[in-house]
Amino acid sequence: MDYYNHNLDTAPEFYEEIITTRQYQDRLDTLQQVRDAGINVCCGGIVGMGETRLSRAGLIAQLANLNPYPESVPINHLVQVKGTPLYGIAALDPLEFVRTIAAARITMPKAMVRLSAGRREMSDAIQALCFLAGANSIFYGDKLLTTGNPETDLDRALLDKLGLHAL
Repeated sequence: MDYYNHNLDTAPEFYEEIITTRQYQDRLDTLQQVRDAGINVCCGGIVGMGETRLSRAGLIAQLANLNPYPESVPINHLVQVKGTPLYGIAALDPLEFVRTIAAARITMPKAMVRLSAGRREMSDAIQALCFLAGANSIFYGDKLLTTGNPETDLDRALLDKLGLHAL
């Protein structure tokens, strides 16, 4: 195994609003165990869960201050699923998502900043802004955990339109 994914989900100060089954330190301890085992870390979070801009900055700061920061940083945009606790909350302004991508790029210059969940609900223009802001990867394929990704032909068309190519 080369990479282990274990997201922090959100900033420490917002964590208890979202997660009640474990402590934030549990997440950090797991990441350290992954590092100690010699495995690369894939660790990011989810934005659009009702957090403030300060909380989004707190998530990015927490990631950037890990020693070392993750090699892979997926930034997920909450997909509101009917019947879940966050269904119906106010949607995050798309430019706030772009700002989060930019903050990740600036603070973790060598990381692969990945557009992850929520891309199917993003316009091509917002995804393009995310690439301009520093994203350099997408999760590609039919499904990401429980929600769908854009169709692969749509991703290919967008990447072609933007002049981006797979590694």
